[in-house]
Amino acid sequence: MKTLFKYTVVLLLAVSAFRAMAADQAMTVAVFDFEAKDEGVSGMGPKIATLLNAQLSAEPQLVMVERTELDKALGEQELGLSGNVTPETAARVGNLTGAKVLVTGRAFKTDDELIIVAKIIGTETSRVYGELVKGGANASLTDLSAELAKKIAADVTQKADTLVAKVESPEAVIEKLKKELGDKKRPTVSVKIEEQHFGQHVIDPAAQTEFSLILQQCGFGLKDENSTNKADIDITGEAFSEFGLRKGNLQSCRCRIEIKVRDHLTGEIIAVDRQTAVAVDVAEHIAAKAALENGARDLAVRVLPKLMAK
Repeated sequence: MKTLFKYTVVLLLAVSAFRAMAADQAMTVAVFDFEAKDEGVSGMGPKIATLLNAQLSAEPQLVMVERTELDKALGEQELGLSGNVTPETAARVGNLTGAKVLVTGRAFKTDDELIIVAKIIGTETSRVYGELVKGGANASLTDLSAELAKKIAADVTQKADTLVAKVESPEAVIEKLKKELGDKKRPTVSVKIEEQHFGQHVIDPAAQTEFSLILQQCGFGLKDENSTNKADIDITGEAFSEFGLRKGNLQSCRCRIEIKVRDHLTGEIIAVDRQTAVAVDVAEHIAAKAALENGARDLAVRVLPKLMAK
């Protein structure tokens, strides 16, 4: 019985690790309605998007953003932009929904052909790829969409490194920061970032903890309200996180962090900054914390060098 229990625990741990790895590697895709305003194709835009969503959702390496999530994120008016979506708009969609790839496009007819053109945009890198399918004027929309979905899935998986920004490990970020900061004397710092998660109650300030950890690893002395002496620099701010979307066992959360850096002695504002971030995990509260940690790390990269000027 003990042996069976031991193997069960090992199996559960392995499954959890696999799911976490799958969450990190998931390519999240959002599909807009295609533009279809020309004569002979009117009304096809939403149908193409629906078919592509259904066909791409069958790809195990892709996680689709549901249409309702897009509606909530942008509203119907902006969704109407469809094929005219720019890389800048795509980046905003990515921040709002957690989508790493945005698919949009246009359908039109020539004299004897139905043509569907897709635009595949990396929301993190703004890299754009195009794909095209065509058939007779009365070609099956289902068949053309299935052919286009295969091309899109191939592009997303084979060109993922250009569609998704490369992420450095936390250890690499720390080492790079240490080199940039050099051997100069570090000021002491206090960090107070109020935090709130809209959804399940989440304890512990993840953004504050991550920022403080990076400061400590880079050689800065930390102070808090219980310290005898006040810090040279005060970092204060607010952060919030919220649930993004759910696909199977995977859940995404997004966050925003806003901070202000002040010289304690003079009251001078050294820096004001903000950061949004997204993370995916099998648990909502872990995804929320991971998003806040990612955002705090990005802020630290920009803010820490400014502390050395004091």
